[in-house]
Amino acid sequence: MVKIGYHASHEQFKPSQLLKYVQMAEQAGFTLALSSDHFHPWSEDQGQSGFAWSWLGAAMQATSALSYRVVCAPGQRYHPAIIAQAGATLAEMFPNRFWLTVGSGQALNEHITGEHWPCKSDRNARLKECVDVIRALWAGETVTHHGKVCVEEAKLYTRPHTLPAIIGAAITAETAEWLGNWADGLITISRPPEKLQKVVDAFRRGGGEDKPMILKVQLSYDRDEETALQKAHQQWHNNIFKNIVMTELRTPQQFDAMGKFVQSKELHEHVRISADIQQHIEWLQKDIELGFDELILHNVNREQEQFIEVFGKKVLPALTEEKNRIAKRRKICLTDKRNH
Repeated sequence: MVKIGYHASHEQFKPSQLLKYVQMAEQAGFTLALSSDHFHPWSEDQGQSGFAWSWLGAAMQATSALSYRVVCAPGQRYHPAIIAQAGATLAEMFPNRFWLTVGSGQALNEHITGEHWPCKSDRNARLKECVDVIRALWAGETVTHHGKVCVEEAKLYTRPHTLPAIIGAAITAETAEWLGNWADGLITISRPPEKLQKVVDAFRRGGGEDKPMILKVQLSYDRDEETALQKAHQQWHNNIFKNIVMTELRTPQQFDAMGKFVQSKELHEHVRISADIQQHIEWLQKDIELGFDELILHNVNREQEQFIEVFGKKVLPALTEEKNRIAKRRKICLTDKRNH
C-alpha cells in the first residue's frame, strides 16, 4: 500500500516552524515525513538550514504516528561512524519509524570541510564504502577501514533491535541501476513520466525489483495558477539545473547568480504547478501506477499550512481510494493466476 508523506524542507523554514508543520501533517492524515539535511540553503531567499539530526529527535517525539526518512551524504561533512550512531539511536528510541536515505551529496553542503570535492565516480565509491561501514557497525562489528574514508576500531554499543533500511538516492537512470545492486530501496524526485519510468526501470534492472521505491514529489499549489507559479519561482528557481551543475556549485550566491536566468515557465518541467486539486490527484495516481511505495509531497512555495489543510481534506482521501482500487485489482490478478 502506498504511503503519503510530507517533506520538511530545512532550507526554507526554521526548525520550530517545521516541527509545527509535521504535527499538522500528522493530524491531516499524512503518515510519513522526509527531512532534508543541508548546511546551506539553495538561495538567499530560502534563508534557513537547521541541523536535521537534532530536529529529527524532537520531531519524532512530537509526532507519535509519523515515520521519518532523512536525506544524508556521509563521507565528507559527516563521518559514516557518526551517521551510524545517529541512525542507530533514532531507531532504538523510535522502533520501525526511521529509514536512512543516502546520496553522494552536493558541494553546496560538503565543501565546508575544506577537503577536495571528488568527481562523481569517486563520490559514488566513497558512498558505497560509507554504507558498508554503517552496516558493519549496525551489525555490532568492530570496524577498522582504510579507503576513501577511514575508521579506526569503532564499535557501536547502542543498537536497535530492528535495523533501519538504507535507501539510495538517484537522479539518473545510471545511478539508479547501480543502487539496485546494494541499496535497500530507491528515492528519486518527480519528473515527466517518461523520464521517471527510465529511472524506475533502471533500478529494477539493477536488482531492485522487489525493493521499496520513494518518490519526492515537487509541487506548488495555491488558490490560482499564476500565484502558484510565481511563488514556486520565488523559492525554487535555483533547483532546476542539471545534476552536474547542482552538485558542483558551492554557495547560495552562486546558485542565485545562475537562477537569475531562469524564467517562470521553465519550472513546469521540474515542479508540478497547479491550482487544480484534481490535476494533482491525477499526477499522483500516475506515480502510484509506476510502482512507488511512498510519495513524499514537497510544496515548494511557502504556503505550508494551506497546502497541508487542502491536501489533507481533498487529496489524501482520493489517493486512499486509488490505493484500494489498485490493491483490489492486484488481488483479482493473483487469484486469476492461481486458478489457472
